[in-house]
Amino acid sequence: MENLSTLDENDDLGLTDPNDQSATETPVYSTMSTDSFAYNRTCSETETETSGGFSDHVDETSSFCSEVSPSDHWPVLTQSNSEISNCLTSLETKQNQNLSIQETSEPELETMKERFSKLLLGEDMSGSGKGVCTAVTISNAITNLYATVFGQNLRLEPLEIEKKTMWKREMNCLLSVCDFIFEFIPKSQNLSNGATVEVMESRPRADIYINLPALRKLDSMLMEALDSFQKTEFWYAEEGSLSMKSARSATGSFRKVIVQRKEEKWWLPIPLVPSQGLSDKARKQLKSKRESTNQIHKAAMAINSSILGEMDIPDSYMANLPKSGKASTGDSIYRYMTNSGKFLPEQLLDCLKIESEHEALQLADRVEASMYTWRRKACLSNSKSSWNMVKDLMSNTERRDKNYVLAERAESLLFCLKQRYPELSQTSLDICKIHYNKDVGKAVLESYSRVLEGLAFNIVAWIDDVLYVDKTMRGEEEV
Repeated sequence: MENLSTLDENDDLGLTDPNDQSATETPVYSTMSTDSFAYNRTCSETETETSGGFSDHVDETSSFCSEVSPSDHWPVLTQSNSEISNCLTSLETKQNQNLSIQETSEPELETMKERFSKLLLGEDMSGSGKGVCTAVTISNAITNLYATVFGQNLRLEPLEIEKKTMWKREMNCLLSVCDFIFEFIPKSQNLSNGATVEVMESRPRADIYINLPALRKLDSMLMEALDSFQKTEFWYAEEGSLSMKSARSATGSFRKVIVQRKEEKWWLPIPLVPSQGLSDKARKQLKSKRESTNQIHKAAMAINSSILGEMDIPDSYMANLPKSGKASTGDSIYRYMTNSGKFLPEQLLDCLKIESEHEALQLADRVEASMYTWRRKACLSNSKSSWNMVKDLMSNTERRDKNYVLAERAESLLFCLKQRYPELSQTSLDICKIHYNKDVGKAVLESYSRVLEGLAFNIVAWIDDVLYVDKTMRGEEEV
């Protein structure tokens, strides 16, 4: 009876049941990955807060209602009305907070809708079905996200909170597709009657299972590396932000050296250090961070190279190969590669005297094209009858084939070239593979490793700039 009187009283006062979900506002959920985006609180949290606010009020109200006045038999509600108004005010404040949170997340929701639509349309906003495949779309999305977040980040300093949140949220969304890429493997299963049958069991695909956790770890390590550059002994000055007089008085003569060193990249900020240089502790920490970041760069580059190596070579690339490897490499390189003596790719690179990254990239394209040209000729020359093939395998004559030897030497030359110029851009074959690739898992791994490789390389280069300035200020620059 006491509970009934409480409910009747609440109905008379026009109050609704706070535990009724129809009275609360339905939160907005994403059609993609709800774990990747920060939205409003869930219904359970809202109900807990609101029901907690009303539970005390109902208990106290019921206690007042149980005491009947001897004069008019009506409950005394003077104190209860005051508490009801306080609870309603508190509830209204919480609802206003929820609305403000929803309003702040609206731009993020619109951005998510736009990018999700581009993924579905294949970046063809006309909707006519002429867009690129899903793999290329996701690869472009990861590349564009990296440019948006890190494109203006040119210093050794922590990433802004908004950009860091954006990077984590949207990368989790783009990487979530790998959670649904499986492969089936046979597995033996024992039945209740003692029989053994073979069933197919699903598990994450091998390349994703191995490489994606490693890339996530490299990503977090790079974020930690950027976050560690707080309260440093060096700082930055934009080009042209200081007059020549103030620059000389503040930094000595190193500014002229740095400007000359960076004349090709004039937009980069100039690092500044104290007149006596960095302290031994700061210099040691910088070198340690450079070494660890350089290891991250090598790991990301290795993963990217392995993923690109697993991608199929497009037919269009093979169709456009030159008919002879000599026409691709040139006479001088061809004569050196056909020399009967021991082939030394490092010595050949020294003789070529490459002066710019553009020349190195052109050489890489020509050597790679000649390598596949000679491989194709080696395959055609060995396409014999089965008996002749067996005899060739027994005598191992195919390894003495001229095309096979030239292809091996071209491969070693290309490897040494990439080792000497680690900042080398992707070759024409790599770009062609990415463009024609239709494997979504490989597209995610390749683009993710590529952007992490670029970020790690930039951090190493920025640390080198600071160490170079410190060396110059301490008078150790070689004349």
